[in-house]
Amino acid sequence: MRVTFTVNGSPEIVDEVWPGESLLSMLRDRIGLSGSKNACEQGECGSCTVYLDGAPVCGCLVAAGQVEGRSVRTVEGLATGSQLDGVQEAFLEAGAVQCGFCTPGLIVQTHDLIERVARPSDTEIREALAGNLCRCTGYEKIMDAVRLAAERRVSREPAGTVES
Repeated sequence: MRVTFTVNGSPEIVDEVWPGESLLSMLRDRIGLSGSKNACEQGECGSCTVYLDGAPVCGCLVAAGQVEGRSVRTVEGLATGSQLDGVQEAFLEAGAVQCGFCTPGLIVQTHDLIERVARPSDTEIREALAGNLCRCTGYEKIMDAVRLAAERRVSREPAGTVES
């Protein structure tokens, strides 16, 4: 089957997609977007989190054919050219990256959180990231990164434009 969709703002056509192929596999193996990681293949770890029509999903649980005519945004698509997104910068600066396997999913999920909640509480951060597992960091640096990204985003927004 042929799948036509938009990925990171660009039209994409992928041919010979087999019925059981996942969005994650199509992104990594056919398009070369290897940022999203393949860890559990069961939607348990969050390493493959991407946006599908603006909502975060586990790419391993979405059949490739389901994205026909839809829009996908990956961790690579958060950056603007060579300029990293504020969340990506915060993760680097806070030291929230160790092995890096969970990082792409955490970044996408964090990006979604601070788009919805300008000043998330620690409880809101924990709830938003509950589906993303990390085996290296102990999560404190991840929490620091989310707080830093949210703080910077709020300070960059003109008064009255950020919802709290």
